[in-house]
Amino acid sequence: MEPDIAALPEDPDLALLQRVRQHDDRQAFGLLVKRHQGVVRALLRRLAGGDAAWADELAQEAFLRAYQNLGGFRGEARFRTWLIRIATNLFLEQRRRGDAQLQAQTQVLSGETEQQMAAGLMARADHALSLSDTVALSLDMQRALDMLSDAERQAIVLSYWGDLSHAEAALALGCPLGTLKTHLLRGRAKLETALAAWAPRQPLEQCK
Repeated sequence: MEPDIAALPEDPDLALLQRVRQHDDRQAFGLLVKRHQGVVRALLRRLAGGDAAWADELAQEAFLRAYQNLGGFRGEARFRTWLIRIATNLFLEQRRRGDAQLQAQTQVLSGETEQQMAAGLMARADHALSLSDTVALSLDMQRALDMLSDAERQAIVLSYWGDLSHAEAALALGCPLGTLKTHLLRGRAKLETALAAWAPRQPLEQCK
């Protein structure tokens, strides 16, 4: 019988992990996937420039890698933090290998300045007549994220869509906390400029 999440202790992840480690309980691991797949997929889609199919492939690989390496989880951070670090590392590995599909999704369009891109975003926010506000904002948010440097985008995505603390995001990215905060400040400032037409709707909060 499948374990009931509601009946588990305050931190269900730990109880589920114990079942997987001690009894190779596949149903328990399936519950871990259900608990975290939404966050992992949303995070990877933002990192991957909105490519849902590619991000879902990375998410599946991330959960497989997590299952194969549960012995390496020491509980020094939340399970979600550890899982997001695996997913982020997979994404970065693909970038380093120069995967053409991912590169095409994440590179900034040549010949278009940051100011021109921001102006285009503001114009589309005012005239997105054929789209709901939610869809239009999500599209503009992705385009704004593509304007950021890799480090800024990764810091923003992990902190907002990954729902990690600054310390957890720094751990997941393998960078000092101060560096993470610098990337966050710079990235958020650029996003606020690019998405100024959406203010005061708090676009970062709405796009989670």
